[in-house]
Amino acid sequence: MGEGAKSGRAELADELAAAVRASLERGDVADATARVVRGHGPEILGYLVAMSRREIDAHDAFAQFCEDVWRGLAGFRWQASLRTWCYVVARNALRRQWGGAPERHGPHVSPSQVPELHELAAQVRTATAEYVRTETKSRFAALRERLEPDDRTLLILRVDRRMGWRDIAAVLGEPLDAAGLERRAAALRKRFERLKLELRAQLGASEA
Repeated sequence: MGEGAKSGRAELADELAAAVRASLERGDVADATARVVRGHGPEILGYLVAMSRREIDAHDAFAQFCEDVWRGLAGFRWQASLRTWCYVVARNALRRQWGGAPERHGPHVSPSQVPELHELAAQVRTATAEYVRTETKSRFAALRERLEPDDRTLLILRVDRRMGWRDIAAVLGEPLDAAGLERRAAALRKRFERLKLELRAQLGASEA
């Protein structure tokens, strides 16, 4: 991705974050949630599809992601970027779906409580369906499916999403202070290089 494209995406992310902050300051959590789901939902859905064995599981995780954004957005402390926080929420939704993380406290959000939230999730799924299918068809993606979930997340965030190391470190683990994030980021960089070598070797073997 060129510098101009990255700069443009960063500007859009900043504009979205500012709009979400403004909605939260007005106490309009529904509007803030809708902005997050429209703005970051398509790439989050792509991540969930890439991480799930079945598309229906990804859709269930995406619905959970939308609910968790609605419940947690007011408490977001903006210590990381909004986009990074969305990936934390999505990863936790997957972990709960797989039984690897405790259930969130608080009531489940039913369609009757926030019908527009579920309608919005359905709109994002429909609008991005072909994109996420195309994204997961490459041979590299097929090889990636054999990896452990955290290794798959690492590759998706770094290769597909071009995410910075500190942001990846924030997604792949419990919250840490700045020094702790730097240490985790350094470890993830080494892990990433090892994974690239392993995947290249597997890709070469498949073409032999």
